[in-house]
Amino acid sequence: MSRLLPALPFLLATCLHAAPELKETVIEFRKPPHNYLTHEADDRFAHLLKKLNSNEVKLDTANDKAFLTSILAALDIPVSSQILVFSASSLQSEIINPRNPRALYFNEDTYVGYVPNGKVEVISMDPTHAAIFYIFDRLRPGNLPLIARSEKCFNCHAGNATRRVPGLIAESLLPMASGASLETYRRDEQGHQIPLDQRFGGWHLTGGHHLETTHANLMGVSTDAGKFNKVSAEPGQMWNIESHLLPTSDILPNLVHEHQLGFENRVFHAAYVMRALHPEGCGMLPSSAKPEVEKLADELARYILFTDEAKLPAKGIDGDPAFARDFARNRKPTKGGASLKDFDLKNRLFKYRASYMLYTESWQKLPPALKERVYYKMAEGLRDQNPGPVGKHLPVEERHAIRAILKETLPGLPGWWR
Repeated sequence: MSRLLPALPFLLATCLHAAPELKETVIEFRKPPHNYLTHEADDRFAHLLKKLNSNEVKLDTANDKAFLTSILAALDIPVSSQILVFSASSLQSEIINPRNPRALYFNEDTYVGYVPNGKVEVISMDPTHAAIFYIFDRLRPGNLPLIARSEKCFNCHAGNATRRVPGLIAESLLPMASGASLETYRRDEQGHQIPLDQRFGGWHLTGGHHLETTHANLMGVSTDAGKFNKVSAEPGQMWNIESHLLPTSDILPNLVHEHQLGFENRVFHAAYVMRALHPEGCGMLPSSAKPEVEKLADELARYILFTDEAKLPAKGIDGDPAFARDFARNRKPTKGGASLKDFDLKNRLFKYRASYMLYTESWQKLPPALKERVYYKMAEGLRDQNPGPVGKHLPVEERHAIRAILKETLPGLPGWWR
């Protein structure tokens, strides 16, 4: 990208240095112009639900594991994405603990939770209205359980952790035998910027993670002195490992899952803010909106280009080959074979540090005014010489490769990228 970027790529590229102090828009997702509760869901699970109701698709209801496996297949979610959490969370917190962990499975837009002797939960991302929450009744073999949309999830999934937008959360804490928390390591924040030594509390972690210290696979036991000790809680140590589809909770799907949570929450917060600032969705944004849009664009560009990515262990990680293979099933390569889904795993998570989540409907349906501003900041950061702040961490060869991948594979890039 040796030629100069356009000075004014769209209406927001104006001088903002004299803007008044920024006041962030307050999101009330149930009210106009968002109308979350009356919005007709257009997410992956909503589409599957229609097929189930018309008998176009049938699920295996022979037993819990067969049922779960058939749901994952119907949603195109790989079993190898399984990660295990044993802190008391979700609508089924009363039965989640170190003796009965919850399994999570995911693809780019849908997340499935399963608790042995419990229910299957689904969070599916609507491309304009963020997380939609569903829960199945308990399975009675031979019968499809009733499925309901849940509003109880808003207590956690639409609070401070997701900036008042229906979103995705993950915490890191030290659970007791009951699953309740004794100590918290991080809360109300998601994303690849979180240092690895602050993650994984209350989660199982398997595979070659090479972490010298970790909060994973530990639980707290109270002492007579009113304190607590940390003791081992390895996968299968206190529960039948065959109650889950796999015996693993590999670090690689854990890291990918964290990246996606951070991406989705940032994108949908931005989408809700844009809708509140400009409810009609056409014409020019008011000048008063420009500082907030600029801030949103900065945050998104930094996240997309992994500007603040946490460091991997000195020895890198050894990711599960099965998950790596399944993750690459829908990679979008250039003619030369490079893609945004190519892993590095030695010094960073991905070989080319631009998020593959740009291919999702969540990103593609973000308001154009904001997307174009993000693209402009990305383009600044990907210049061969004097890159902008969001790309200074990238070597020139990597910046060049990312530009080539985006030009060749990403739909909807502005004309000036060409």
